[in-house]
Amino acid sequence: MTFTPLTPNPSKQLEIDVRGSSWLRFPIPTHVVTKDDSIESVVEKYVRPHVQSGDYVFISERVVAITQGRSYRITDIKPSRIAVFLVRFVYKSPYGIGLGSPWTMELAIREVGLPRILLAAAVAACTKPFGIRGMFYRVAGRQAAAIDGPCSYTLPPYNECATLGPKDPNGVAKRISTLLGVGVVIIDANDLGVDILGRSSQDISISWAEQVFQDNPLGQSTEQTPLCIVRKKL
Repeated sequence: MTFTPLTPNPSKQLEIDVRGSSWLRFPIPTHVVTKDDSIESVVEKYVRPHVQSGDYVFISERVVAITQGRSYRITDIKPSRIAVFLVRFVYKSPYGIGLGSPWTMELAIREVGLPRILLAAAVAACTKPFGIRGMFYRVAGRQAAAIDGPCSYTLPPYNECATLGPKDPNGVAKRISTLLGVGVVIIDANDLGVDILGRSSQDISISWAEQVFQDNPLGQSTEQTPLCIVRKKL
């Protein structure tokens, strides 16, 4: 099958060099995915027509979580007093709200438990005077760090939602890999960094996946491209 090159997202490049090889990243636009969709049906509809043997499919963790019903309108989340208090210990990044809101903090407490969140806040409070950032997320763990909050640049209606990380990202990656016959990576990427949440095989190098997505070709705004085909340039 001949692949029709897609247009890269604004300010993003289609090609990147990693470990002496060139890789093409084709962002795939979709409809606005909801909890009524299955991630399998989404990739079947939008990726299947283009994917080739040897490709890799990268999937935004947010779209997986949304199809699992793990995205909530902030009007439906009632932050506890402790959640409101703990927000002050979280570094506010310009690239995403993270746990810097009472709603996402409340979800983090429910997801990983109050004791761990309190420990993360204590470590962050002790290290902040020394200019050390990010300790809250390191201690709170990946499940907490993967929580996304409401942002003005997020595609509606999710600009008014808080979203947990996906359940069983490795299992999701393996199921989609079986469906498409290619390697699959579930990724949490923004303009600040990259975190690999799931992969269909241990043979997929985490460091390679991070490098090939280091500039976040999916975009960080309303691009509506939660899927990406990564192909080695011949």
